[in-house]
Amino acid sequence: MKNLISERVADFLKNYPPFNIMEGKLLEDLSQQVSIVYKEKGSLVFSLNEEAHPNFYVVHKGAIELNNPVTKSISDYCDEGDIFGLRPLIAKENYKLEALAYEESILYAIPIAAFRPITESDSRVSNFLTESFASNTRNPYNQAQKFERAGVATTINAQGNLVIDDFQPVRYSKKLVTCSPRTTIQKAAEKMTKNRIGSILVCDKELPVGIVTDKDLRNKVVTGSVPITSSVKSIMSAPVITYPQKITIAQAQMAMMKSDISHLILTKDGTANSEPVGVVSKNDIMVSLGDNPAVIVKAIKRAEKIKQIKELRKSIMMLLHGYLEQNLPMALTSKIISELNDTCIKQVIQISLKKMKSPPPVGFAWLALGSQGRGEQLLHTDQDNALVFEDVADEELPKTTDYFLKLSQKVTKGLHKIGYEYCPAEMMASNPKWCLSLKEWKNKLSYWIINPGPNEVLMSSIFFDYSLAYGERDLLDQMSEYIFSNVKKYPIFLVHIANGALQSPSPSGFFRSFLVEQDGQHKDFFDLKNRALRPLIDAARVLVLSHSVKGISNTWERYEKLAELEPNNKELYLACSYATKALLKFRTKQGLLHRDSGRYIELESLTKEEKMKLKRTFKAIKEIQEVISVRFKVANILG
Repeated sequence: MKNLISERVADFLKNYPPFNIMEGKLLEDLSQQVSIVYKEKGSLVFSLNEEAHPNFYVVHKGAIELNNPVTKSISDYCDEGDIFGLRPLIAKENYKLEALAYEESILYAIPIAAFRPITESDSRVSNFLTESFASNTRNPYNQAQKFERAGVATTINAQGNLVIDDFQPVRYSKKLVTCSPRTTIQKAAEKMTKNRIGSILVCDKELPVGIVTDKDLRNKVVTGSVPITSSVKSIMSAPVITYPQKITIAQAQMAMMKSDISHLILTKDGTANSEPVGVVSKNDIMVSLGDNPAVIVKAIKRAEKIKQIKELRKSIMMLLHGYLEQNLPMALTSKIISELNDTCIKQVIQISLKKMKSPPPVGFAWLALGSQGRGEQLLHTDQDNALVFEDVADEELPKTTDYFLKLSQKVTKGLHKIGYEYCPAEMMASNPKWCLSLKEWKNKLSYWIINPGPNEVLMSSIFFDYSLAYGERDLLDQMSEYIFSNVKKYPIFLVHIANGALQSPSPSGFFRSFLVEQDGQHKDFFDLKNRALRPLIDAARVLVLSHSVKGISNTWERYEKLAELEPNNKELYLACSYATKALLKFRTKQGLLHRDSGRYIELESLTKEEKMKLKRTFKAIKEIQEVISVRFKVANILG
């Protein structure tokens, strides 16, 4: 008679390493010996220095927190499919950490006595467990911080300008055309002509030994120095300079300059003793540089027509695609793409100003709002912008307003041409509601803060994520000062903003299952923006506002600042910072994949790993909402 429980255990385990590399019969036998353990939220699985259990554990449902109660530091969170409690198996010692149920959890207890023979007979299983135990790198928060500290060299200089390192991998030709050292120069030249290439790789026993280029043919053959019937060996450049495939543009440039050559050979192991896989030429580097951010910035600034900027934005999207494929840190990717997008906007405004009949009557500032204001807009989305201009005498106000409205109409039209859709709610500077003098803006801001109804809170949530896109920074600073002074006078406003931050629906339900849309066009899809990103963005905004932090509009930078301001909540804020970046990267990838905003996710299209990555961010969302609710006493205003 079949044991349905053990079959279900085996079906689950086979999806996760190292069980997924075990033979079916072994896994079936093991599954029959697995015990199922239920843990209530907050209950211990094992404690610090506790005697080793006869099992290690796999999380089937829920989540387990591994922490050191002495140092009060969290080492890891274990999610579905994660293994923990390996110390008795690997080191045969008592536990060095405490494991408690972060959520209501179901665990599979794997008997060590039954599993040890498997590790001894299968090095793949043994190696996986040993590396997992030794590296202790499952905590994504720690990983991300370490990666960013190591991976980001210099991105912003002291003046706040972007300084971009040339870390992109170089493009190269993978279609190799080769000949032997005994091939005649004539045959080699014919082959080059037929394949329309400027060089041919000379290989002996499938290893690269030389290269012949157009330059060799011109200098050594056409001049009569070497007859065309000679072998290529007599004119080839040798030995070849070899590198591994993952070579950056900067490395390739340096190598060519150092050796005064125009071609590099890429091989499997980077040496001339392994099979060639590609050739990098100076031309390949020039093509790669075409996607270099610094080159794109220069091209944008030189653009004199909107349609030129539109073409250049295609390069920005290609760059974004490449950065995501390379898995570069999201903070760096976002900085670069945002800087490029801002450069496009500035140039559109410059071009629009030239189209006006006269220069601006007074100073003004063009404000980016919402996701663009936060520097988190990586994909083409709607426009959200506003304009503020210096105060003028009352009799001059209509005329001045008219000038800036006409300018704004040209700018928003230009932005639309380069790929930014018009805002459906017309939250754009071309709308008279959002094109105001400083005094008018102050009046509007005061009204929102003193009368925080649902609409005012919504407006505040959009407008308070602003940044300077073009113009006078002093106008922006005056607005910020005004906002902070008014918030201090009317602290109840923060409570209403906090309440607004708690209105986003939860991302997960029972056992952290995804909560999906129940009806409408996106029925059964997961709303990544509304359920996951928005709660983090809204919480960061109200917390930063409560600390009167100026000049930081980006969400993960807000959390990093909060971690400095509140060391007791440092871990949570850094977790929120990481979660924001992870979710934004996820959304951007989905958007590029499906050529949309990436907001709605079809869960069936995700891998188990992707679902788990998403779920890991949910913990931070839940915790930060709890902090907001308690700190601002939101329940009091609702009661």
